[in-house]
Amino acid sequence: MAQTSAIVGELKRQLRAHGLTYQDVAQAPALSEASVKRLFSDRQFSLKRLDQVCGLMGMEITDLVRKLAPEPRVEQLSEEQERELVSDLRLLLVAVCTMNRWQFGEILQNYRIEEPELIRYLARLDRMGLVELLPGNRIKLLVSHDFAWQPRGPIQRFFETEVQQDFLKCRFHQPGEMRLFVSGMLSPQSNESVQQKLKRLALEFRHCHEEDLALPLEQRFGVSLLMAMRPWEIDAFASLRRPEARKAYPGVTRN
Repeated sequence: MAQTSAIVGELKRQLRAHGLTYQDVAQAPALSEASVKRLFSDRQFSLKRLDQVCGLMGMEITDLVRKLAPEPRVEQLSEEQERELVSDLRLLLVAVCTMNRWQFGEILQNYRIEEPELIRYLARLDRMGLVELLPGNRIKLLVSHDFAWQPRGPIQRFFETEVQQDFLKCRFHQPGEMRLFVSGMLSPQSNESVQQKLKRLALEFRHCHEEDLALPLEQRFGVSLLMAMRPWEIDAFASLRRPEARKAYPGVTRN
């Protein structure tokens, strides 16, 4: 089953790389678009169907299998590379677009960046190892599924100073918006248990992102999920604590 999932996942990636949608796939084997979606969702491809879909891209099934071989993937940038990204807002924008699997034409269509300028930005990302700029201005993303920014690095500091407050400047009452704030008193063990559940939620978010990459760009929207958890007391309350009543969370050091 793991191999089947890998093959179907690679098939999706190749369709995106060739600019094909589920609707395009449906037309060739005379299936409905809904039937094609079920094929991908249930991973129930016969060899005949698989061969038909590969044929749309001028590929053989063996070509698809060969692409499953592991490739070097970037798991983290250096601090210097992150500083380069945040030093140029347009470069950072292009990096974020490519990490969300946007194609060259989609970036041009949606942002005020001219073609020669975009090529220069992609060439910089190529030198940084984030992408490979292929002939025809095709973009191959080189980051791993486990990619993460530097802890307390330039990107995270940029988020804290430029993004965090802007993200929270919202009433969270429109469709697609939600804000949950809960507080209570937990043991360190319960704290750790909840954090593990939050990590699984983040992984589910990433899986949904990967699944939806098969959809056209106009059906996908930028969505951000902020999850935060910490032992914490409002400063106004903490200032009223008696010195002997102050508690230190296990393992936490205070400056």
